[in-house]
Amino acid sequence: MSKILNLQLSPQSSLNEQSIKEEVRKNLQINDGSTLNIKILKRSIDARGRKIKINLNVLVGIDEILTSDEIFINYQHVSESTKTCHIIGAGPAGLFAALRCLELGIKPILIDRGKDVKARRRDLANINKNHLVNPESNYCFGEGGAGTYSDGKLYTRSNKRGNIKKILQTLVYHGANPEILIDAHPHIGTNKLPQLIENIRERILFFGGEVRFNTKLIDFDIKENSVSAITLMKETSEFKEPIQNMILATGHSARDIYELLNSKKLSLEPKPFAIGIRVEHPQSLIDGIQYHCGNLKEIMATREFLPAASYSLVHQTKNHGVYSFCMCPGGIIAPCATNQEEVVTNGWSPSKRNNPFANSGIVVGLELKDFELYKEHGALAGLEFQKQIEKQAWIFGGKTQRAPAQRLEDFTQDKISTNLPNCSYQPGLTSVNIKDVVGKTISPLLKEGLKAFGIKMRGFMTNEAIVVGVESRTSTPVRIPRDKDLFYHPQLHNLFPCGEGAGYAGGIVSAAMDGESCINSINY
Repeated sequence: MSKILNLQLSPQSSLNEQSIKEEVRKNLQINDGSTLNIKILKRSIDARGRKIKINLNVLVGIDEILTSDEIFINYQHVSESTKTCHIIGAGPAGLFAALRCLELGIKPILIDRGKDVKARRRDLANINKNHLVNPESNYCFGEGGAGTYSDGKLYTRSNKRGNIKKILQTLVYHGANPEILIDAHPHIGTNKLPQLIENIRERILFFGGEVRFNTKLIDFDIKENSVSAITLMKETSEFKEPIQNMILATGHSARDIYELLNSKKLSLEPKPFAIGIRVEHPQSLIDGIQYHCGNLKEIMATREFLPAASYSLVHQTKNHGVYSFCMCPGGIIAPCATNQEEVVTNGWSPSKRNNPFANSGIVVGLELKDFELYKEHGALAGLEFQKQIEKQAWIFGGKTQRAPAQRLEDFTQDKISTNLPNCSYQPGLTSVNIKDVVGKTISPLLKEGLKAFGIKMRGFMTNEAIVVGVESRTSTPVRIPRDKDLFYHPQLHNLFPCGEGAGYAGGIVSAAMDGESCINSINY
């Protein structure tokens, strides 16, 4: 006989199999010698009260062996398939589109402007150490896309867009920790993602797909409402090849793709997006606030059984939302520019989330009216506004990859910080007044939001924390329209805008689901 139970345990007990079984016996009033087998189905932390609890949803086998959930995905060999799909961009959307092709007997031809995931590391080091940005290989471009170096958060609310469980199972199938199947807020870790991405690539190649790096889409031909051929550039050589269908999964930073579509007078739409800053605290301070600890000794004792604490904050002010974005406990602030004359920040965490700092984007949700000054650029108005903010950050940072920064309280009080605390951002910092970087529209909204967060989280507002600018790539400011049901561009019936760059996803899981959905909609 088996039963499903919801249990609430202390953090320490939740890690002890015997303690879990004792709680099950107590809950089911089992007093005999029945054998219990336990499988955890879901796990979450409840830190609302003074006593922190772990919620477990468990399957209990009473004198019954529980079967293990073996994952099997039926990929087909496609090297000889007459059905092909060119997939532009090897981020989460592109990779999962390619894997879905293998399931359906379609040969994927996966193309990425950047380098493979290992070679890409040298370019990341060059940004951090030498302030040199390779516009084709950086934190945003290359195998795995921005997702490879974006912490590996797998939480999404997009449960109506696809099969979340299948996406997570596919990641486990390719090497992710099975814990992601049970955690309420699953996370892989930037240190673990490169090998997983490489495993996916090897799977695609083994089953007959193609993967091409250092290859960039620069043009395409249109014939009878379809793309008939694409022009690619590999290093300095250009070549053209015919296509059947094309998935456009180029990510939110491939600005040249928007400009290419715009030059061909293809429909694009301006889209609301968000801009702000990164705020970084000592992780111990966030642990103390969230886990209700009074001193460092209590924090250390609590952290023996609990992960680095996170937070999620939102505040409405003057018809704008100010909210935390991509919160990275035990994380790093990373330089994510895709061109030399811009400064862009993002955050990531390793799998253990054991770095001494916690950082989060704190951003302002913008509406179309907020970049009215750039309306002459039409659908690319928000893109131009985004460029201008990033250029300001580069100028105020010192025209290198050093980032403009300010202590948190000093920012809210309009004071330039005389010195700056230690920070995880490796290229370095320049003390400025951040309001001069983000401008008169965004700055007052950020200040009001941060003050409200200081009330919601006592201790959040402190000069031990630092504000680093700018967080500007939260999502694309441009949407590439597509048919609601069939997913192709209204003017090109074999071009499928996909993922974050097209405006239809926001994170690894939703992008992966969108990649699968686009392949499902292709009709050969």
